[in-house]
Amino acid sequence: MDDAKEAEDSKEAKEGERKGADAAPLPFRTAVDAFGTAQLRPEIEIEPTRPPQRLAPFAYALEAAVVDGDDDLADGRLILLHDPAGHEAWQGSFRLVTLVRAELEPEMAADPLLPDVCWSWLTGALQARGLSYGEPGGTVTRASSHYFGGLSERRPNSQIEIRASWTPREGLGGVPDTASHLAAWCDLLCQVAGLPPATPGDSSVVTLPQRRGPQSR
Repeated sequence: MDDAKEAEDSKEAKEGERKGADAAPLPFRTAVDAFGTAQLRPEIEIEPTRPPQRLAPFAYALEAAVVDGDDDLADGRLILLHDPAGHEAWQGSFRLVTLVRAELEPEMAADPLLPDVCWSWLTGALQARGLSYGEPGGTVTRASSHYFGGLSERRPNSQIEIRASWTPREGLGGVPDTASHLAAWCDLLCQVAGLPPATPGDSSVVTLPQRRGPQSR
Protein backbone atom coordinates (compact mmCIF):
# COMPACT_ATOMS: atom_id res chain seq x y z
CA MET A 1 0.00 0.00 0.00
CA ASP A 2 2.80 2.43 0.89
CA ASP A 3 4.60 1.69 -2.38
CA ALA A 4 1.41 2.23 -4.35
CA LYS A 5 0.72 5.53 -2.59
CA GLU A 6 4.28 6.73 -3.19
CA ALA A 7 4.00 5.82 -6.87
CA GLU A 8 0.71 7.72 -7.16
CA ASP A 9 2.12 10.75 -5.34
CA SER A 10 5.15 10.70 -7.63
CA LYS A 11 2.91 10.51 -10.70
CA GLU A 12 0.82 13.44 -9.47
CA ALA A 13 3.93 15.47 -8.65
CA LYS A 14 5.41 14.92 -12.11
CA GLU A 15 2.12 15.77 -13.79
CA GLY A 16 1.88 18.94 -11.73
CA GLU A 17 5.47 19.85 -12.61
CA ARG A 18 4.73 19.34 -16.33
CA LYS A 19 1.64 21.53 -16.24
CA GLY A 20 3.44 24.16 -14.17
CA ALA A 21 6.42 24.14 -16.52
CA ASP A 22 4.16 24.67 -19.54
CA ALA A 23 2.70 27.81 -17.94
CA ALA A 24 5.94 29.17 -16.45
CA PRO A 25 7.77 32.16 -17.94
CA LEU A 26 10.89 31.53 -20.01
CA PRO A 27 13.43 32.74 -17.39
CA PHE A 28 12.07 30.26 -14.86
CA ARG A 29 12.01 27.37 -17.35
CA THR A 30 15.58 28.18 -18.38
CA ALA A 31 16.72 28.30 -14.75
CA VAL A 32 15.10 24.94 -14.02
CA ASP A 33 16.58 23.32 -17.14
CA ALA A 34 20.05 24.50 -16.11
CA PHE A 35 19.91 22.38 -12.95
CA GLY A 36 20.34 19.32 -15.16
CA THR A 37 23.73 20.55 -16.43
CA ALA A 38 25.36 20.76 -13.00
CA GLN A 39 28.48 18.69 -12.40
CA LEU A 40 28.21 16.96 -9.04
CA ARG A 41 30.21 14.42 -7.07
CA PRO A 42 29.22 10.78 -7.61
CA GLU A 43 28.30 10.44 -3.91
CA ILE A 44 25.32 12.75 -4.52
CA GLU A 45 21.93 11.21 -5.32
CA ILE A 46 19.40 13.78 -6.43
CA GLU A 47 15.91 14.00 -7.89
CA PRO A 48 13.00 16.44 -8.31
CA THR A 49 10.40 16.54 -5.57
CA ARG A 50 7.08 18.29 -4.99
CA PRO A 51 7.72 22.03 -4.46
CA PRO A 52 5.85 24.24 -1.98
CA GLN A 53 2.76 25.87 -3.46
CA ARG A 54 2.37 29.18 -1.62
CA LEU A 55 5.82 30.73 -1.38
CA ALA A 56 5.93 32.17 -4.90
CA PRO A 57 3.99 32.07 -8.19
CA PHE A 58 6.50 29.53 -9.54
CA ALA A 59 8.58 26.99 -7.64
CA TYR A 60 10.78 23.98 -8.34
CA ALA A 61 12.38 21.67 -5.78
CA LEU A 62 15.14 19.09 -5.62
CA GLU A 63 16.03 16.69 -2.84
CA ALA A 64 19.45 15.13 -2.48
CA ALA A 65 21.51 12.92 -0.23
CA VAL A 66 25.18 12.15 0.22
CA VAL A 67 25.27 8.36 0.05
CA ASP A 68 27.94 5.94 1.27
CA GLY A 69 26.86 2.38 0.59
CA ASP A 70 23.48 2.00 2.27
CA ASP A 71 23.88 5.05 4.50
CA ASP A 72 22.76 8.64 3.97
CA LEU A 73 25.49 10.82 5.46
CA ALA A 74 23.55 14.04 4.88
CA ASP A 75 20.40 15.05 3.07
CA GLY A 76 18.53 18.17 2.13
CA ARG A 77 16.22 20.04 -0.17
CA LEU A 78 16.86 22.98 -2.50
CA ILE A 79 13.93 25.08 -3.72
CA LEU A 80 13.97 27.63 -6.53
CA LEU A 81 11.32 30.33 -6.23
CA HIS A 82 10.38 32.83 -8.93
CA ASP A 83 8.14 35.88 -8.88
CA PRO A 84 8.22 37.64 -12.27
CA ALA A 85 7.05 40.86 -10.63
CA GLY A 86 9.98 40.82 -8.23
CA HIS A 87 9.90 40.55 -4.47
CA GLU A 88 10.87 43.40 -2.16
CA ALA A 89 12.35 41.14 0.53
CA TRP A 90 14.36 39.18 -2.04
CA GLN A 91 15.60 42.24 -3.94
CA GLY A 92 15.15 40.21 -7.10
CA SER A 93 12.77 37.87 -8.91
CA PHE A 94 14.46 34.58 -7.91
CA ARG A 95 15.16 33.09 -4.49
CA LEU A 96 16.87 29.88 -3.41
CA VAL A 97 15.73 28.21 -0.19
CA THR A 98 17.48 25.26 1.42
CA LEU A 99 17.34 22.75 4.22
CA VAL A 100 20.41 20.59 4.99
CA ARG A 101 20.59 17.93 7.73
CA ALA A 102 23.22 15.55 9.03
CA GLU A 103 24.01 13.53 12.12
CA LEU A 104 27.07 14.55 14.11
CA GLU A 105 29.70 12.94 16.23
CA PRO A 106 29.20 13.90 19.92
CA GLU A 107 32.50 15.79 20.08
CA MET A 108 31.59 17.92 17.09
CA ALA A 109 28.07 18.57 18.38
CA ALA A 110 29.53 19.94 21.62
CA ASP A 111 31.66 22.56 19.85
CA PRO A 112 30.23 26.00 20.76
CA LEU A 113 31.45 27.40 17.42
CA LEU A 114 29.60 24.79 15.38
CA PRO A 115 26.70 27.06 14.23
CA ASP A 116 29.14 29.74 13.03
CA VAL A 117 31.24 27.12 11.25
CA CYS A 118 28.20 25.62 9.48
CA TRP A 119 27.04 29.02 8.29
CA SER A 120 30.54 29.74 6.98
CA TRP A 121 30.39 26.45 5.05
CA LEU A 122 27.36 27.75 3.18
CA THR A 123 28.75 31.18 2.37
CA GLY A 124 32.15 29.66 1.62
CA ALA A 125 30.65 27.16 -0.84
CA LEU A 126 28.98 30.00 -2.76
CA GLN A 127 32.10 32.15 -2.73
CA ALA A 128 34.33 29.24 -3.83
CA ARG A 129 32.19 28.94 -6.97
CA GLY A 130 32.52 32.69 -7.62
CA LEU A 131 28.79 33.25 -7.18
CA SER A 132 27.22 36.62 -6.48
CA TYR A 133 24.17 36.67 -4.23
CA GLY A 134 22.26 38.98 -1.92
CA GLU A 135 19.95 39.12 1.07
CA PRO A 136 21.19 35.90 2.74
CA GLY A 137 19.46 34.71 5.88
CA GLY A 138 18.97 31.56 7.85
CA THR A 139 19.35 29.50 10.99
CA VAL A 140 21.65 26.74 12.19
CA THR A 141 20.07 24.39 14.72
CA ARG A 142 21.60 21.47 16.58
CA ALA A 143 19.57 18.95 18.52
CA SER A 144 20.50 15.99 20.70
CA SER A 145 18.40 12.93 21.50
CA HIS A 146 18.87 10.71 24.56
CA TYR A 147 16.94 7.48 24.93
CA PHE A 148 15.35 5.98 28.06
CA GLY A 149 13.29 2.99 29.16
CA GLY A 150 12.78 0.48 26.40
CA LEU A 151 14.96 2.59 24.10
CA SER A 152 17.87 2.96 26.52
CA GLU A 153 20.12 0.68 24.49
CA ARG A 154 20.24 3.22 21.69
CA ARG A 155 23.22 5.54 21.59
CA PRO A 156 22.56 9.27 22.02
CA ASN A 157 22.69 11.10 18.71
CA SER A 158 23.01 14.69 17.59
CA GLN A 159 21.88 16.38 14.40
CA ILE A 160 22.70 19.65 12.70
CA GLU A 161 20.13 21.43 10.55
CA ILE A 162 20.85 24.41 8.29
CA ARG A 163 17.92 26.42 6.94
CA ALA A 164 18.86 29.27 4.65
CA SER A 165 17.81 31.37 1.68
CA TRP A 166 19.54 33.81 -0.64
CA THR A 167 18.91 35.75 -3.84
CA PRO A 168 21.07 34.57 -6.75
CA ARG A 169 22.38 37.24 -9.08
CA GLU A 170 20.43 37.30 -12.33
CA GLY A 171 22.50 37.07 -15.50
CA LEU A 172 21.74 37.23 -19.19
CA GLY A 173 18.01 37.27 -19.85
CA GLY A 174 17.29 37.69 -16.15
CA VAL A 175 18.32 34.07 -15.45
CA PRO A 176 20.58 33.12 -12.51
CA ASP A 177 23.34 30.52 -12.83
CA THR A 178 21.33 27.81 -11.13
CA ALA A 179 23.72 25.03 -12.16
CA SER A 180 26.56 26.64 -10.18
CA HIS A 181 24.30 27.37 -7.23
CA LEU A 182 23.23 23.71 -7.19
CA ALA A 183 26.88 22.62 -7.33
CA ALA A 184 27.74 24.94 -4.43
CA TRP A 185 24.80 23.60 -2.42
CA CYS A 186 25.98 20.04 -3.02
CA ASP A 187 29.47 21.12 -1.90
CA LEU A 188 27.83 22.18 1.36
CA LEU A 189 26.03 18.83 1.64
CA CYS A 190 29.33 16.96 1.19
CA GLN A 191 31.11 19.14 3.73
CA VAL A 192 28.37 18.62 6.32
CA ALA A 193 28.55 14.89 5.58
CA GLY A 194 32.26 14.92 6.40
CA LEU A 195 33.57 13.99 2.94
CA PRO A 196 37.09 15.09 2.01
CA PRO A 197 37.43 17.84 -0.63
CA ALA A 198 36.77 16.65 -4.16
CA THR A 199 39.55 16.07 -6.65
CA PRO A 200 39.14 16.89 -10.37
CA GLY A 201 38.46 13.23 -11.21
CA ASP A 202 35.57 12.92 -8.74
CA SER A 203 32.99 14.89 -10.70
CA SER A 204 30.50 13.54 -13.20
CA VAL A 205 27.67 15.14 -15.09
CA VAL A 206 24.38 14.55 -13.30
CA THR A 207 21.04 14.56 -15.08
CA LEU A 208 18.93 14.21 -11.96
CA PRO A 209 19.10 10.41 -11.51
CA GLN A 210 16.42 8.74 -9.42
CA ARG A 211 17.22 8.08 -5.79
CA ARG A 212 17.04 4.50 -4.57
CA GLY A 213 14.48 5.18 -1.86
CA PRO A 214 14.80 5.63 1.91
CA GLN A 215 18.21 4.80 3.29
CA SER A 216 19.32 3.83 6.79
CA ARG A 217 20.77 6.46 9.07
